[in-house]
Amino acid sequence: MTSPAEILPGVIFYSYLSAQRKEKICLWNHHTLILQVSGQFVMETSAQTISMAGGEMLLIGRNQLGTLTKTPLPGGNYETIVISLQDDLLRRIALEDKLEADGKYTGSPNMLIPSNEFLQGYFQSIVPYARNSGAAITDEMGILKVREGIKLLLLAVPGLHNFLIDFSEPSKIDLEKFMLSNYHFNVPVEKFAQLTGRSLASFKRDFLKTFGASPRQWLQNRRLAEAKHLIQTKHQKHSAIYLALGFESLSHFSYAFKKKYGMAPTALNPDLAQK
Repeated sequence: MTSPAEILPGVIFYSYLSAQRKEKICLWNHHTLILQVSGQFVMETSAQTISMAGGEMLLIGRNQLGTLTKTPLPGGNYETIVISLQDDLLRRIALEDKLEADGKYTGSPNMLIPSNEFLQGYFQSIVPYARNSGAAITDEMGILKVREGIKLLLLAVPGLHNFLIDFSEPSKIDLEKFMLSNYHFNVPVEKFAQLTGRSLASFKRDFLKTFGASPRQWLQNRRLAEAKHLIQTKHQKHSAIYLALGFESLSHFSYAFKKKYGMAPTALNPDLAQK
């Protein structure tokens, strides 16, 4: 089995990992339900850090950026099931069950789901499908399992329908606040535009007004300034921070740093280069 494997293409995924793996960036376009089978899962966004272990469930809100750390049990494995709660399916359920939001959701964008015997039974029922990828599940069966999960979530968490049954496009948000919190994520400018509720042209226009520079120019300068601060003030090695600041390779980071500051990153703190 490949890892992650698609159980139902684009909807249900199963990840089986026998060694620690860190995914630098994830962009969640849809609400996403995570079933943690074994090992530890840590999700970090600009606003939240959430950790869960085997047997727990996490609901992630759509239109977010974050990093994931996946860690297996000592001498064991890491297993997780990911279910993408796509808008088309949520709309269908809302129409069939006559569900509609009765207010604006104001809670956290990501939440651990309190367990009950129905959700525990659902959890156990979907694990065999995942572990036998491609063996028995059909598209129809897969969609039924997703629908079941959505309905159980709505029963388990009062007010969650205002979270799930909200199909409005993201409105324009504070561009400066968002970029200062998320500049270190290495994603295309088009994704930043989407997440701030703007077309690409509108994003570039607003960005120039806000920061006085193009998105690409500002992102590189902001990342380099943070790198300089971390190396010079926090005494961190450049090789340990470049990925977390959105640079694709150490050579690219070093070249850009030297071009901007006229020196290699190691020259800021020579003692670190010897370690």
